[in-house]
Amino acid sequence: MPHSSSFTLGSVRVGGGKLFLIAGPCVIESEPHARKLADAIQRITSDLDVPYIFKASYDKANRTSIRSFRGPGLSEGCRILRLVAETNHLPILTDVHTPEQCSQAGEALGPVDAMLQIPAFLCRQTDLLIAAAQTSRPVNVKKGQFVAPWDMRHAVEKLRDSGNQRVSLTERGASFGYNNLVVDMRSLPVMRQFAPVIFDATHSVQTPSGGQGVSGGQPEFIPVLARAAVAAGVDGIFLEVHDNPAEAKSDGANALHLNLLRPTLERLLAIHAAARE
Repeated sequence: MPHSSSFTLGSVRVGGGKLFLIAGPCVIESEPHARKLADAIQRITSDLDVPYIFKASYDKANRTSIRSFRGPGLSEGCRILRLVAETNHLPILTDVHTPEQCSQAGEALGPVDAMLQIPAFLCRQTDLLIAAAQTSRPVNVKKGQFVAPWDMRHAVEKLRDSGNQRVSLTERGASFGYNNLVVDMRSLPVMRQFAPVIFDATHSVQTPSGGQGVSGGQPEFIPVLARAAVAAGVDGIFLEVHDNPAEAKSDGANALHLNLLRPTLERLLAIHAAARE
């Protein structure tokens, strides 16, 4: 069912009733790698007629260790994202972490169709939400691992009261003891009362800080959680996808291997079609 607060980002309607995909590497590792993954994922989504938003972060500000790779930085990262958007004619998504980054990234991305994302740990930061809203770009807010789904209405209100109506929410699991997450599927219809809802099937299988200075994960559960979320009626799916997760510079332990993307999407589309009957 189309969401009452649906909106468009380029050719993608968020909350319009057609299942869409947000996918890409966790962090920009290099320009050639970002372009390679954008090309590969776009070929698959084009074949399957899945609306697609490319995602990658120019900076990962919440890495477990100070020695972890964070990305190329705002200026170079936004240049690469803009290149991907212009070359592949794709809308893009990237994280922002401070109020200052919102205007800086908004300007650096130029005229391309881009969505700003509020990381889960920052979903209650009022100044950050207001600054993101004031860029006039769509904003995707990840639900904090520590936040009840019904309380995400406050994040939505902060954005909309700041003049931005193009808002979506993303479920990515809730803290369940130490170094573990669990997904309460009830959160999906609860949050969908406030805005279109996306399910992040890759961060939901993460074991935060569960490794030696890095986060671990259980990627074998990505497909089953994604299937459950689509059956529950989400508007879109978020997947961190990598061609070599074992060598990924960020979140490889919970990434979906590129080789598994097509069969995963085929099953999701079948479930989505059945759920709409």
